Amino acid sequence: MNSILAIAHNEIRIGTRNRWVVLASLILLVFALLLVLLGSAPTGATRTDSLTVVVASLSTLSVYLIPLIALLLSFDAIAGEIDRGTLQLTLATQVSGAEILLGKFLGHFAVLALAVFAGYGIAGGLAFALGQNAGFAGLADLARLIVTSTALGGTFIAIGYVASASVRQTGTAAALAVTIWLFAVVLYDLALLGGLLASTDGFFAKVLFPYFLLANPADAFRVFNMAAIEASGLTTGLAASGREMPIAPQFAMISPLVWMVLAFVVSTRILKRIQP
Repeated sequence: MNSILAIAHNEIRIGTRNRWVVLASLILLVFALLLVLLGSAPTGATRTDSLTVVVASLSTLSVYLIPLIALLLSFDAIAGEIDRGTLQLTLATQVSGAEILLGKFLGHFAVLALAVFAGYGIAGGLAFALGQNAGFAGLADLARLIVTSTALGGTFIAIGYVASASVRQTGTAAALAVTIWLFAVVLYDLALLGGLLASTDGFFAKVLFPYFLLANPADAFRVFNMAAIEASGLTTGLAASGREMPIAPQFAMISPLVWMVLAFVVSTRILKRIQP
């Protein structure tokens, strides 16, 4: 445990020294403030808590920004150590690959959690102060968004370790991480849309689409938050499709957690191949 905490502390120190905390917080804060100040309230949501409306917009923002930040944090976790020649030295101290990854995960997760809390917390606080009918229900929605966004980030941190452990050069790991992000948050949804358009008999939409939607951790995050926001009184259009889900939308966050554990196990097994 001392080794894991030492590695985690070192990753937090590196993240602070390289301004990762500040940079990630500023990225989230700038985009969140734009949504707060410009506004994106859907039609017919006038009686909804104004902070809940902002949270709905931030949920969509999180699908794109959080995975990207998480992958940028983790893509060189192993490949970078190999490039610098420090991985073999660490493994030679009888620290296992699982301990290295767990320590790095705790450090990267702490950096991401701090950035999400700072960025969304400041923007949400401003929305609460400026909102004409903002209440505590909106604060609960904001807190849920921060927690689930951090969990989504943890999933892609672990996925980034798989990419980093699979290659030996930092540049290759970076390209692989960008490819993962592009597929998970852009191309995957385009493929689902194409399937919906091509399915003339509705079989894809009624049978396969809900499973494919929950299989992607980013989409599962969106389903969970949109369902929770709709329960707060804001119409998001999920109600009709939510009844066709294989599980209740309230349990959709199981998908990112499963992906997180699976990615950590895979990266650990890959790392074992290069242990002395």
